[in-house]
Amino acid sequence: MRKLFIKAKSKVQAAVSAVRAAVTNIKTVTCVRTVLADNRAEGFVDTAVKILMAVVIGALVLGGLYLLFSGTILPELTRRIQEMFNYRG
Repeated sequence: MRKLFIKAKSKVQAAVSAVRAAVTNIKTVTCVRTVLADNRAEGFVDTAVKILMAVVIGALVLGGLYLLFSGTILPELTRRIQEMFNYRG
């Protein structure tokens, strides 16, 4: 009688393992289908446009700073330094 229970127990454990594997496989297939059917992802074109916008805006900011420094700040700074050292007291 004991051997019968041991065999039944092993068969039930095997069946439970098979059901667990099948459920895991179904969940995996469902998850893969969901991921493949999902169209909310960001595309390559969107990323390229964002990078291009960042480069253009950065170039405009750097160009503006260059014009500001070369046209206004550096000449004024040079003039003030020359006035400091040309002191005739």
